[in-house]
Amino acid sequence: MSQDLYELLGVDRGADADAIKKAYRRLARQYHPDVNPDPAAQERFKEISRAYEVLSDPAKRASYDRGGDPFGGAAGFGQGAGFSFTDIMDAFFGGGGGAAGGRGPRPRERRGQDALIRLEVELADAAFGVTRELKVDTAVLCTTCHGAGAAPGSHLVPCETCRGAGEVAHVQRSFLGEIRTLRPCAACRGYGTIIPDPCRECGGDGRVRSRRTLTVKIPAGVDDGTRVQLTGEGEVGPGGGPAGDLYVEIHIAPHPTFSRHGSDLHCTVSLPMSAAALGTTLTLPTLEADVVTGDAAESELETTFDLDIRPGTQSGTEQVLRGRGVPGLRGGRGDLVVTVVVETPTRLDPRQEELLRELAAIRGEEAPSGQVRAAHKGMFGRLRDAFNAH
Repeated sequence: MSQDLYELLGVDRGADADAIKKAYRRLARQYHPDVNPDPAAQERFKEISRAYEVLSDPAKRASYDRGGDPFGGAAGFGQGAGFSFTDIMDAFFGGGGGAAGGRGPRPRERRGQDALIRLEVELADAAFGVTRELKVDTAVLCTTCHGAGAAPGSHLVPCETCRGAGEVAHVQRSFLGEIRTLRPCAACRGYGTIIPDPCRECGGDGRVRSRRTLTVKIPAGVDDGTRVQLTGEGEVGPGGGPAGDLYVEIHIAPHPTFSRHGSDLHCTVSLPMSAAALGTTLTLPTLEADVVTGDAAESELETTFDLDIRPGTQSGTEQVLRGRGVPGLRGGRGDLVVTVVVETPTRLDPRQEELLRELAAIRGEEAPSGQVRAAHKGMFGRLRDAFNAH
C-alpha cells in the first residue's frame, strides 16, 4: 500500500483503539457499497477496511509501525479484501456482530448474585421492630488470593491462543470477500488470560463459601412476606467482584391471642350470658405485653387495657379500639377489633334451672315463638324490590 494507513483513516499515529474504531465507522458509513454505489467509493471502502484490519490488531499495527509487511504477502485489494463483517456491523449499528457481543476480553470480576433467606419473627417483633442476628452461608472473598484466583506468588498470563484478546476470528469466504466473525476463545473462555497456578483455596474462582453472622434490623410495621434489603451482603462475585444484596423475607409466627389484618389486630373474647346481659369490664392483654422484659411495673409499655362491655351486648358485637393495632411502616397505627361471643350454658343444676325459669316467666319468655326475618338481600335484590314497588 502506497498511502499511509493512518492517513487513510484520518487519525494520528498515537491514536488509541477507540479513536481508530470511530474513524473507521465514520468512513464506512460514507463509502460502503450499499450506501455509495460509485466504483471509486467501493475501492476506497476496501482501502479503509484493510487499513482498519491492520491498525485494530495490536500485533499487525506494531509490525506496520516497525516498517514490516502487516499482510504477510496476502492478496491485494482487488483480490478480496480481508475486512471484518463484525467491523461493518460496528460501523452501522455501533455494536458487535460476532458471537461475543463485543470486542475485547471479558472481565473476570463480575457482580455476585443476590441471596434470599427467610426469617420467622413473632407478631410483636414485626409490629414494634426488632434487631436479630442471622447466620448466613454465602460466597465471600478468598483471603488467600484476595480474589485474583492465582496462587500466592503467581500471576495471570496472556492466553497464547487469542494473544490476550479473549476472542478468535473465524474466516469464511463469500461473494463479499473474506467475512470474519469473532467468537470467544475456547482456551481462556473469553478472559484473555489464563491462570497457570490456580489458588488452592478457591480453585481459581476468587471466592469461597463461608458461614458468617450478620445483624439485621427489622423495622416496625413489617408484614408477612416483607423483604428487608441488606446492600452488599449477598454473594461475592467471581474473580472477587462486588457482592450482590441479601434479602431477608419476613414470616410472622401465629399468635395465640391476636390475628393481623393489614395494620389492624383482631381478637375474640367469650362472655357468659349473664355478663353480657348485665354488662361488665374485662382486663385484656395488649400486644406490647409480648415485648416487656423484666419487671412489668417498671416498663413504660402498657401491658393491659380495660374493655367495657355494655349491658345487653349481643354475641358477634365488635368493639373497635382506635390506635391499638400495628404501627405502619410510614407512620400511624391501626386499630384493635374485639369480637364478643356470648356463651350459652349447656349444663344447669336444679337451682340454676329454677332461677332461669323464674327469669323467663318474669320476662314473658316461657314459650317464645321466635322472630323470623328475611334473609339479607344483596344490592340487586334491593334494587329489584324498589322497582317492583313502583
